[in-house]
Amino acid sequence: MIIIYTVIFAGSLILFQTQLASPVVEDRGRLLPVKMKSVKSSDSEDEIKNIVREANLHDDKISIAGMQHSQGGQTLYPGGIMLDVKQYNKILELDEKNQLITVQSGVTWAEIQSYINPYGLALKVSQSQNIFTVGGSISVNVHGRDIRNHTLIETVESFRLLNAQGKVLNVSRDENSELFGLVNGGYGLFGVILDVTLHLTEDELYQVKTQSISYDEYSTYFTKNVLQKENVKMHLARISVPPDSFLTEMYVTDYSTADDQSLLGNYTTLKRESIIAIPKFFLGLSRTNEWGEKMFWNTQKEYSERINGTYISRNNVMRSDSLFMDYNNASKTEVLQEYFVPINQYTAYIDDLRDTIKDEEDFNLLNITVRYVGKNEEAVMSYANDDMFALVMLINQGTSEESIDTTGRVIRNMIDVTLKHDGTYYLPYYHYPTKEQLIEAYPRSEEFFEMKEKYDPDERFMNLFYEEYHK
Repeated sequence: MIIIYTVIFAGSLILFQTQLASPVVEDRGRLLPVKMKSVKSSDSEDEIKNIVREANLHDDKISIAGMQHSQGGQTLYPGGIMLDVKQYNKILELDEKNQLITVQSGVTWAEIQSYINPYGLALKVSQSQNIFTVGGSISVNVHGRDIRNHTLIETVESFRLLNAQGKVLNVSRDENSELFGLVNGGYGLFGVILDVTLHLTEDELYQVKTQSISYDEYSTYFTKNVLQKENVKMHLARISVPPDSFLTEMYVTDYSTADDQSLLGNYTTLKRESIIAIPKFFLGLSRTNEWGEKMFWNTQKEYSERINGTYISRNNVMRSDSLFMDYNNASKTEVLQEYFVPINQYTAYIDDLRDTIKDEEDFNLLNITVRYVGKNEEAVMSYANDDMFALVMLINQGTSEESIDTTGRVIRNMIDVTLKHDGTYYLPYYHYPTKEQLIEAYPRSEEFFEMKEKYDPDERFMNLFYEEYHK
């Protein structure tokens, strides 16, 4: 059977068939175009099993892809088969009483939200954007705005894994438990996640509180006014990047349980993306000049002030608010970096970070969002070795070798600063970090690679991230 599916390539929608020979595929960062042997997709478990069996027969490598927002080749391998799981996206079962849902790995968080919202249920952990697949999110062990539920692994009850030998394994904390901490945050290197059972929680109504503060007040503010206040359930902050206030101003957004939960019904309609023309316009200007950077920051602050005191449901907090960041440019791209630093190191860390990058004229930092993630080391490749602030950075750069080299140098310097302050960095992005930096940030990385060799000695599941760092 010929299966036709879609791939976003350089901003365009292209149709591929499973038999298409040697397609060139890119991930979201567009810095690693890779010629694959083929791209295959199916909504059938049996057909997915057959793809793995055929790969074993012909000694083909398999890379697993969802929405492909990882930017370091985690879904790519030259000459390999890309297994696109987006069609494998059924919701299988909802256990309303026990607040559990079982879904196939290609389902998106948006599809789950639409399904559970009428039942008064909500996700525990997901990114603020809901476009990603569940399998992809598990593979990078995401975190989000919730400050009481931290990394996604905490909400995973169990999953079924199609391993390199073509066998289906039940994986949980009690069954095949070694794989549980490897597949969560395992970047698709241990097999195909078939279906997953996740813990849900009740939807609830929040009141939004926003405030502008200085960066050196943030740790104290967060500890006293957020972490120690049980009614505060979600939080995010942003720190300024315009030259006249570089890494000094912040605004914070807290989501506290509303006093009158009977009003929840007025806010449960799932929101769509709000008007994006104005922020998209100023973000575009911020890519090119300092005035635009300042106007974009002011636009963000003004929006924060406008929503102060408003109400929103939990499900709507956990929905996309970043469509305005979509970006297509023939010679430039936008990459993400994310650094984690202990709460008590934050102020000193920002001071050192500012000194490190303030004079980098060719480094175009557009935005920094700050979130919180509590300590959780259940995943072998855990980034949360302490209670951390997570700084998500959006960087505009060229696609030329010179631009890649410049961005890489600055990023390695920023990672050194992060490590100096007992921090870590997130792995789903371009392979700018050195192997030495990886080992320091992830002290169990050698164990991770050894387990890869144990469970997949023929390297059936492969990607560029593994090739870059495992030797």
